[in-house]
Amino acid sequence: MSVEKIIVTAENEQLLLRKEGIEWILKKEVGYSPVQMIASATAACGGYVLASILKKSSIPFLLNRVEVEYDRDESRRASPISEIELTFYVTIEASYQDRAKRCLKLVAPNCPVIQSLDSKIKIVESLVFVD
Repeated sequence: MSVEKIIVTAENEQLLLRKEGIEWILKKEVGYSPVQMIASATAACGGYVLASILKKSSIPFLLNRVEVEYDRDESRRASPISEIELTFYVTIEASYQDRAKRCLKLVAPNCPVIQSLDSKIKIVESLVFVD
């Protein structure tokens, strides 16, 4: 088991995440909300995992971007995230695209962020092939 520590500091009624000269304000009105950070972390982790799977599968690719949309369940207390949709925009030759689609199914089981989320959160993944 490995333990990592992150310190979130409180300053001027804001919570801040600092690392090597970078400062993220964890407040929706002036930065990213903690819920947006969860969605963003899911997108980033999913992107890294997809890239790793494509490399290991010897599929030439360029990951252009990952778009993430999320929905919250307003009927529940605290309005938790109910669904996260990840859209991976990739450049992949047509001859490799079917294999890449099969690789997409391996992202969620191999992504530590997705595996850390409540199992009630629906994860939807898709690939968009771009030139």
